[in-house]
Amino acid sequence: MLSLIIPAYNEEERIGQVLDAVIAAGVFDQVIVVDDGSTDRTAEVATAHRVEVVRLPTNRGKGAAVAAGLSRAQGEVIGFLDADLVGLRPEHIRALVLPVIEGQADMTIGLFGGGRLSTDLAQKLTPILTGQRVVHRRWLPPADFSMARYGIEVLLHKHVKDSGGRIVEVSLDEVTHHMKEEKLGWRKGVAARLRMYWDILKVMAK
Repeated sequence: MLSLIIPAYNEEERIGQVLDAVIAAGVFDQVIVVDDGSTDRTAEVATAHRVEVVRLPTNRGKGAAVAAGLSRAQGEVIGFLDADLVGLRPEHIRALVLPVIEGQADMTIGLFGGGRLSTDLAQKLTPILTGQRVVHRRWLPPADFSMARYGIEVLLHKHVKDSGGRIVEVSLDEVTHHMKEEKLGWRKGVAARLRMYWDILKVMAK
């Protein structure tokens, strides 16, 4: 069984496109959207796509949303996708899943390419931060994801790598995402980005 977790916060304008691609790909048996205390219609849009929706009462951060999703996930293979992707297609999702279910990788990571320069460059420089992953459950770290907040990708990547897991990079051609500065405005977006980097640095320091 394959489960997919999509943490989402105020993504009503974007999550529908992601779910359209996920459903069209037809590879996940269970799709879980965790609404991280959104103040918009994120949960309603997800519900309309007939996926499993978990609603957190307040915004607790990506780590807590992922932890809530994992508590409901039944699959032996677990996928993670961001809710604000642009240009995601069913073939991208299948490309992420296949190496894991065919035994060629313990975890795949999806890297943007040909979407737009800013997000392409960011992932080339720091591929460890990508939120697009598929991993076998046995490679999940024992740590509480909710404590990592926005450092969960680093926590997961470091655990798999340090444990000797095989990590395969998958190119997500023409895929990008909405940056925090675009969603929140320049000042709030930069502040949110700095908080994210601080969480990441704390996880890397452990």
